[in-house]
Amino acid sequence: MSIFEELESEVRSYSRGWPVVFDRAQGSRLYSEDGKAYLDFFAGAGALNYGHNNPHLKKALVDYIQRDGVTHALDMYTVAKRDFLETFKEKILAPRELDYKIVFPGPGGANAVEAALKLARKVTGKESVINFTNAFHGMTLGALSVTGNSMKRGAAGIPLVHATPMPYDKYFDGAMPDFMYFEKLLEDSGSGLNEPAAVIVEGVQGEGGINAARLEWLKGLDDLCKRHNILLILDDVQMGCGRTGPFFSFEDAGISPDIVCLSKSIGGYGLPMALTLIKPELDVWEPGEHNGTFRGISPAFVTATEALRVYWSDDELEKSTKAKGERIASTFKDLVETYPEANLVAKGRGLARGLEFANGELAGAVCKEAFERGLLMETSGPDGEVMKLLPPLTLTDDELSEGLAIITESVAAVLK
Repeated sequence: MSIFEELESEVRSYSRGWPVVFDRAQGSRLYSEDGKAYLDFFAGAGALNYGHNNPHLKKALVDYIQRDGVTHALDMYTVAKRDFLETFKEKILAPRELDYKIVFPGPGGANAVEAALKLARKVTGKESVINFTNAFHGMTLGALSVTGNSMKRGAAGIPLVHATPMPYDKYFDGAMPDFMYFEKLLEDSGSGLNEPAAVIVEGVQGEGGINAARLEWLKGLDDLCKRHNILLILDDVQMGCGRTGPFFSFEDAGISPDIVCLSKSIGGYGLPMALTLIKPELDVWEPGEHNGTFRGISPAFVTATEALRVYWSDDELEKSTKAKGERIASTFKDLVETYPEANLVAKGRGLARGLEFANGELAGAVCKEAFERGLLMETSGPDGEVMKLLPPLTLTDDELSEGLAIITESVAAVLK
């Protein structure tokens, strides 16, 4: 591994917690070059909802490449893009009665967020955006301005302006009514709050510590935005594409945000792709006003289309995700009750789950124990205090049982 330490920047992170060289992957497992298997409850930080080298998606991709399908096309018309657009409309938008136009902003989640912020300001003529405590929206300057983590914000090196944080759901543990502070500032002419163009929010905060907003809280936020003529941006980069059960994390709240950001698993295969969904009346872009060299990666269109056809033609994946999520919740409940002195907190929704410890040292130690037993997990939260689970949605019941057994052993090894 010396070449990595010799040439790769100190900015690398995941490799520090998993100091092996991985060589191949299939389904829910990664394999090191010496052949050791690791059960993957990280799944590319949510970019591999359908697992590694999913056979359905791999066949579609290989067939496309072998016939010399267009790989790179910026925003030109291609067969691959047409197939994706038609399938996304048929499988996702139409069944949910959602009316959105699609912006292809570039290959990553931060690109989708930057496009959303830029468009909201263009549409409204206002500069200010409301974000939430412990939010994470990306590492580019606009996305960082609406991100909560102080370490990540500090790396910007310049002031991050035009964004005002508000308390996320349960930030005060129910001591204050929902949005009391936010709405008071909006209605008080002496509050000093700049009139916001938009509110940006995650249905479940992943990097922020697996903080799952109550559905009634999301509905209340949607109502507040409508009453005050504020655009609602829903960042579903990590929690979309079925991670919480439904395709979108906001579906069960019965809302339709003005703008939705998607990336990570929208490409299906782990290929870079991002979408910014916008209500038609917001489509005021001039041609080329927002663009990017890699906003038309056709292999990602191909695997994205196949993923939609295979997994979103019925509700089997959604039901399976919810059921497996409840199994994790049950195991975490048992751990909370087994170690009352540790004050553990079980968190999450669907197959985005977390177990909060008293500090990041304990959560990190549990993840280290799990790695030594052949399971990959990361930590999240402001101080890394949450053990975070994002397994592939396609993992088997046996793989889930295996992972939960390792987690139980790892927690015991640390807390006992």
